[in-house]
Amino acid sequence: MAKFKVPVVPPTTSKTIRFPNNIIEEVELAIRGTGATFSAFVIEATRVALESLREDAEAENNPHQD
Repeated sequence: MAKFKVPVVPPTTSKTIRFPNNIIEEVELAIRGTGATFSAFVIEATRVALESLREDAEAENNPHQD
């Protein structure tokens, strides 16, 4: 039997962001029925975008690596 570990929630800071209404509607449609929250979706999308930017920067700094 796996041992239970109390989950650690990372520290957070509240930020107010204005989204275009159509983006809000699209996100809400995408998460409908998934159990995900709007915030969780935005956090994951931001994490993936940052990772992509890092990979692009690394590729620019190392153009001959495949």
